[in-house]
Amino acid sequence: MKINRENFFDLVYQVVRLIPKGRVTSYGAVSNYLGVKTGARMVGYAMNASHTQPDIPAHRVVNRTGLLTGRHHFGNPNLMQNLLEAEGVRIKNNQVVDFQSIFWDPAKELQF
Repeated sequence: MKINRENFFDLVYQVVRLIPKGRVTSYGAVSNYLGVKTGARMVGYAMNASHTQPDIPAHRVVNRTGLLTGRHHFGNPNLMQNLLEAEGVRIKNNQVVDFQSIFWDPAKELQF
């Protein structure tokens, strides 16, 4: 199946907008929810492209272990961490503390 990048990005943005403040999800969790099991990298590309749109909380999407791998795409490498901490998310060494307890899985949280 060939995926249209623009449509996929729009679907990613719809899911990411639903992540509650103080919670995080992973690139892979968003991709899996959208039915693209190997699309985590594409979700990352969508997050990188989202910075021109103020209503997409890209800072809430991290890698599968809670690492802030996208932090360098925020202009200021501390901005992602600052945004998360402002929502009550604890970060240590560029990684979400208590990742599993604040992890938001769209497959479990959202109804189709």
